[in-house]
Amino acid sequence: MDRDAPETRPGAAEDWPDRIYDLLKLHSIRQVALVPDAGHSRLIRRCLADNTMKVVTLTTEEEGVAMLAGAWLGGDRGVLLMQSSGVGNCINMLSLSHIHRTPMPMIVTMRGDFGEFNPAQISMGNATQAVLEAMGTLVKRADTPEDIAPTVDATIRMAFNTFRPTATLIGQRIIGAKTFGKD
Repeated sequence: MDRDAPETRPGAAEDWPDRIYDLLKLHSIRQVALVPDAGHSRLIRRCLADNTMKVVTLTTEEEGVAMLAGAWLGGDRGVLLMQSSGVGNCINMLSLSHIHRTPMPMIVTMRGDFGEFNPAQISMGNATQAVLEAMGTLVKRADTPEDIAPTVDATIRMAFNTFRPTATLIGQRIIGAKTFGKD
């Protein structure tokens, strides 16, 4: 790991963000709600460059739950991109998806996971899957680059086939541990 790099993210040879983008297109995802995240940076750039996708930068992640419910009611499919620390912000709003049987696919990059340096990220990182599942979300985890595309594909399919929230958790081993120069 380069000690001078502020963080690590997928390199040019790691094409999993491109495979996620291809899946968004395959599943007719037209709205992308997100809070900026280095782990999703390449995917975000791909979505921003696509004139058929509406990308909305949120001030907080729970806004994405409401946005995707509105997208669904308006006839569009959407996805919520966020970091695990933002999952805690969504918990109360996820009841909206259950009450109205609204598909809610989420792709979550993990913090507080493998190699984390920031103690403030540990609690939510360890609780993310359990908290989502407690709110009725179907959760699958990808811990290798090869697992990402089939896991995201399953997550999107389950959301739109079961009309409920679903999530793929992308492990920190894949996205790299942020260090901000602290090793």
